[in-house]
Amino acid sequence: MALNTNGIIARYWHFNIWEYSFQFLYNFVFCLLLFYFNLSRNRFFGIFRENKQWIRFYLANTFLIAVFFIAGSTIHYIFFGTVHLPGTMIRGYFARFLLSTIMIAVVIRLILLMRESRNKDQINEQLQTAYLQAQLRQLQEQLNPHFLFNTLSSLSAIVRENPQQAQFYIVHLSKVFRYTLVHTGNDLVTINQELLHLSSYTQLLSMRLENSFQINIAISQETLQREIPHLSLQPLVENAVKHNIATISQPLCIDIYNENNSLVVRNNLQPLPHETEGTGLGLINLGERYKLQIQHEIEIHTTKEYFIVKLPLL
Repeated sequence: MALNTNGIIARYWHFNIWEYSFQFLYNFVFCLLLFYFNLSRNRFFGIFRENKQWIRFYLANTFLIAVFFIAGSTIHYIFFGTVHLPGTMIRGYFARFLLSTIMIAVVIRLILLMRESRNKDQINEQLQTAYLQAQLRQLQEQLNPHFLFNTLSSLSAIVRENPQQAQFYIVHLSKVFRYTLVHTGNDLVTINQELLHLSSYTQLLSMRLENSFQINIAISQETLQREIPHLSLQPLVENAVKHNIATISQPLCIDIYNENNSLVVRNNLQPLPHETEGTGLGLINLGERYKLQIQHEIEIHTTKEYFIVKLPLL
């Protein structure tokens, strides 16, 4: 209407690009400062909001709006005078500041809700992480006494049968325990590291079972660098030895090889006539650690000839 030189409004209200540029920039600065003072953490108006001092919070915002309203209208009058229709400058400033304040209040509320939601997500994630770590620690605490009981039981038998060989058994046993102490909790290790540890453990089994135990490993070089949870292979070998016949005429054979995206541990199935008492803690423990650490479950298959466990690889 102001640009229309033949219109009635143009007689009283002339368009001035500098005037409207000033109004735009001034209103823009007002909006930025209102955002800054209200959304700053532990500063300015944010302190009142975080401490739920609502009276101070609203008074501070009202004061800021009033200061900007008075300063803006005064500066506008000094530089541009009153070229508008009588009274329109004050009403225009009031309308603009009222509309800007309402819009900014809505946006600030949305931002605060998003912050609150994000904070809740972070807290939930931290609680979930703490819970998983607590579970892993509990599983680790279960695993160590379980392994200790089995190895000391074997050691007592070797000491009775061959005291000299018991010394070598203790050397390899110390290597096994060193590995369990160096990597604890939710560590992930390469298959190559796990196999190096397993070699010490299989030495213990070979001393105990002699020619009635065989282990065959066929894993590609690329797969050796893939990762699995710490102490994944030992419980499977231990489980096979505990629940199957292992004699010279019926040797226990364990095969470890990679297949697709899994590491397969397979032993020939020849159950003991009278199953030894056990809780199955090693296999249960391994399954729980896989679900917690890599969010995948191990696969367990039993055929007429084999007991097979497939471990997902990272």
